[in-house]
Amino acid sequence: VQLQASGGGLAEAGGSLRLSCAASGSLHSIDVVAWYRQVSGKQRELVASITPGFNTNYAYSVKGRFTISRDSAKNTLYLQMNSLMPEDTAVYYCRMGRVRLGRPFEEYWGQGTQVTVSS
Repeated sequence: VQLQASGGGLAEAGGSLRLSCAASGSLHSIDVVAWYRQVSGKQRELVASITPGFNTNYAYSVKGRFTISRDSAKNTLYLQMNSLMPEDTAVYYCRMGRVRLGRPFEEYWGQGTQVTVSS
C-alpha cells in the first residue's frame, strides 16, 4: 500500500484547506484510516479517524472545525479543515492499517504534508 498526501500549504487564520491522501495497492481489509499531525519536537497526535462504516472520531481541538471523509471509489481519504488556527500548524500524515488472519498488524503512512496557518 502506498499513500500520497497532498493539499497542504499556507493559510490565514480562519481560512480553510483540504488535504487528500490517495491510496494505491492492495487495500483489502483496510480498517484503520486516519489523519495525524506532528509539530517539530512533539509527539505525533491523532487528528481524526474514520471506520469502514463511516463512523468518525476527532481530537477535541479540531472537533467542529475539521471533517474527515473517504471516497472508496477513488481510494482517497480527505481532511477538510475550516476555521484554521495558528496552532493547527503542523505536518499532517495519513495512516492506514489492517489486521489479516495469521499476519502481524500492517501499518502504512503517507509522506506528510505541511500546513502552516498565519495569524
